[in-house]
Amino acid sequence: MARVTINDMTKKFGRVTAVDGMSLDIADREFMVLLGPSGAGKTTTLRCVAGLETPEEGNIRFDDESIDKVSPALRDVAFVFQSYALYPRKSVYENIASPLMARKVSKDEIDRKVREVAQKLHIESKLERKPAQLSGGEQQRVALCRAMVRQPRVFLMDEPLTNLDFKLRVEMRTELKHLHADLDTTFFYVTNDQLEALSLADRIAVLNNGLLQQVDTPENVYEHPANRFVASFIGSPTMNFLDCALTNDGTPALAADGWSLTIPDNVRDAIKGAELDRVVLGVRSEDIALRPQGSSGDLDAEVFSVEPLGDRNIYDVQLGSSYIRVKTAPTVMLDIGDRVRLNVDRARIHLFHPKTDRAIM
Repeated sequence: MARVTINDMTKKFGRVTAVDGMSLDIADREFMVLLGPSGAGKTTTLRCVAGLETPEEGNIRFDDESIDKVSPALRDVAFVFQSYALYPRKSVYENIASPLMARKVSKDEIDRKVREVAQKLHIESKLERKPAQLSGGEQQRVALCRAMVRQPRVFLMDEPLTNLDFKLRVEMRTELKHLHADLDTTFFYVTNDQLEALSLADRIAVLNNGLLQQVDTPENVYEHPANRFVASFIGSPTMNFLDCALTNDGTPALAADGWSLTIPDNVRDAIKGAELDRVVLGVRSEDIALRPQGSSGDLDAEVFSVEPLGDRNIYDVQLGSSYIRVKTAPTVMLDIGDRVRLNVDRARIHLFHPKTDRAIM
């Protein structure tokens, strides 16, 4: 178990800066998820912590000890890869036991530990099989068992669920959550799947183009995104964004081509406090209520398309010259071309600076 501290770390590959001045403090026993799109620098960060890459600048510490000059073999980390990286000619038992064999642990101790971790991840009946005889989910469990058996100070996981089908990913998320609680060890987990991040993490670090965007709890990253990138990357469907201007003809409002939305005084004051007259309005699809024409509401719109998803419907509606997405119950049945009314929950709207993209509120 260890606290991991990354101080001002920069890693370059030629002229490309993969990680740019990252500082991140991962608490002992924390489940930290590094979230971002492909090419953001996530795997590079993990490889630097493991010692497989050497940063040009910065410092990495485990507890109070600098590990910059410590070889990967001596850092006492377990790395779980996206590709499983199992030995194809060895049995499941031998794959799991391999780190202990390398340390020359006694046979009795190896047998006890292998069977113990295999039981935790429900593959004790597969120990004599070869990896090719296993499903993708079972292979991933073997890779996790091989990491667990070492009892490392830190678990590093690089998109370990990417190659699994949807049902298995959901099951493995639950198992990983329980596994972290059972092992009581530091987890540093990389993914580009925001659902994984929201469901697994104690805290999420959002990374884009090598730069940290926000580090916070899943709830705060979702409810209070630091900037437009975080707001767009977290949530499904993605947040709606509308360029608009502040008007104040008696009642303050945000307006653009074909629509106008009255706003409370605190929203107006936030815009004025930022010394702006134009902003980007952000509103999530679940914070807009969609009703048939003739109902009371804030805005007139027209149904452009619909995605029935079983447990919900996603409507694309045209609002003036813009298009936004609205999430409804599956019982809401509307046709393309129907006129509708939209009600916006003003207590849950977001505002972003039109040039810097930072959150105003």
